[in-house]
Formats: sequence, structure tokens, C-alpha cells
Amino acid sequence: MFTVSSALRGGADTSVLIAEQDGPVRCNKGMRVLPDHTLDDHPPLDVLLVPGGTGTRREAGNPAVIEWITKTSAEVSWVTSVCTGALLLHEAGPARGRRVATHRSFEDGLQARGEITVVRDARYVVDGNLVTSQGVSAGIDMALWLIGRLHGRDHARAVRRLIQYDPAPPYLSDEPLPD
Repeated sequence: MFTVSSALRGGADTSVLIAEQDGPVRCNKGMRVLPDHTLDDHPPLDVLLVPGGTGTRREAGNPAVIEWITKTSAEVSWVTSVCTGALLLHEAGPARGRRVATHRSFEDGLQARGEITVVRDARYVVDGNLVTSQGVSAGIDMALWLIGRLHGRDHARAVRRLIQYDPAPPYLSDEPLPD
């Protein structure tokens, strides 16, 4: 979303992928991504987006990652997460005492950690400069909201048009989601 926004703005914004170490990172389902920077060598950030996924449980116990999120979240204008990334924001501190959204299968587990209010059935939640979302498609909604805040609603609409995102997905939209 943010790279599309930047492209529409003539490259005015830069999106970077940051990892603890240099080199490829293998995602849970096998895809590899190549970070642009490490925790120690990235440019100043305006927005911190913490992704979710099964790796968040492991990284919640990684002092280097948690300390970096704590430090970086104090330096940026916006702190965001998608899916279970809210767990890392809780562990690092910026989500403590605040309202958040997370993947529905993780709502009870995150709420049980205390010092956090998990808002259920909200695709994304804004609490000051903290913006958290449920799963992947909710992350699109959250990103469009933030792009609208940063660059205006018309620009967010242009991003939405370019990626052909319809917030009311037609596929199986007449069938309820199973519990």
C-alpha cells in the first residue's frame, strides 16, 4: 500500500524492510524476503509498521527486536501493526494501556496478557498515534486510512483505485464467515 502511495507521489516516500540481521528471511509459508536494512543501519522512519504472522510469538521473546521496537516507536509519528504484530507492540510497550485490533484467533491470548484492550470486530483501531488492524485485508483498510491521514483522502482513493480494492469483497460476500 505504501509503495503504491509513493509511486503515485513520484517516489516522494520510501518504504523499507528492516530485519534483525542482513540476508534473506524465510517467511512461514516458504517465501523469502530480502531486508533493505538491519535494526542498526536504517534511515530515520516516520511510520513503523510491525507485521504479524506465526513468527511474532518467537520474536516476542527476542530482546533485540523488542528493544528496537520500544526505541523506534518513540521516534516515529505513527506506530502500526497488522494481525498479530500487536503482540510485539504490547511486549515492547507502545500498545500497553491502549486499544488495539489483532487477528481474531489471537484476541483472547493478547487480552490475557493484561494492560491492553482488544477491540473485537473492528477491522482497525486508532488510539492516538497507534493504529492496529486485524488480519491481512483489514491491514489494507488500515493502510488506506493512514495514507489518507498522511496525504489526504483523495490520494487514498487513488491508491484504492489503482490496486482495484473494493472494501466489500464480492467473492462469497453473501455467505457468513464460519466461527
